[in-house]
Amino acid sequence: MEKLDVMLLPLRGLLLEIGNFLPRLGVALAVLLVGWLLAKGFRLAVVKALRALNFHILTERAGIDGFIQQGGTEKDTTEWIGTIGYALVLIASLIIAFNSLGLTQVTDLLGKVLLFVPRVLVALLVVVFGSYFSRFVANAVQRYFRAAGISDAEILARVVRYAVMVFVLLLAIDHLDIGGGLIQQTFLILLAGVVLALALAFGLGARERAAELIERWFPRDPTGPR
Repeated sequence: MEKLDVMLLPLRGLLLEIGNFLPRLGVALAVLLVGWLLAKGFRLAVVKALRALNFHILTERAGIDGFIQQGGTEKDTTEWIGTIGYALVLIASLIIAFNSLGLTQVTDLLGKVLLFVPRVLVALLVVVFGSYFSRFVANAVQRYFRAAGISDAEILARVVRYAVMVFVLLLAIDHLDIGGGLIQQTFLILLAGVVLALALAFGLGARERAAELIERWFPRDPTGPR
């Protein structure tokens, strides 16, 4: 009898562990179910709120929707923001569920992801408003140069728009804090190299063209002093 008790002792311990684990598993599954329902409701509420604020019109005029949909997706920026909100709520419910199971390593990893997702959302908003602002500035510059009689107003407006977008993208990447600033530094080095190459090519090989453009953009006053 004593030998039988010794043999059944590990089995009793296993059954005891299973008995203690099953309630926690049930709580975790219930948390996941509630979190999934809340995530779907939160996504729907975010999308409806943004559309009520005409945020989709802003992203469409900024060109963000068209750029995203070129990748083959039918979602616009508003729906993607709703998806990000859905992911936030779902990740939070996963953290609670795994924490109830005692899986601390998984919860630590999900906690880092949860802290990173809002950065992605803010970076996306920076790109959206920055793109709209770049178009606004480009249109203002184009109208100004056209009123001044400069024929290359459209080209100059594009240059201004791209310059503003480069600055906006640098802000978005800096907010994501990816690579400890390595991406920003690499991008700035490449940008400086391109600008230097264009300046050398324009200065050495197109001096006459540059003089013609300056004369066309800023003609001399024939009545002024010589």
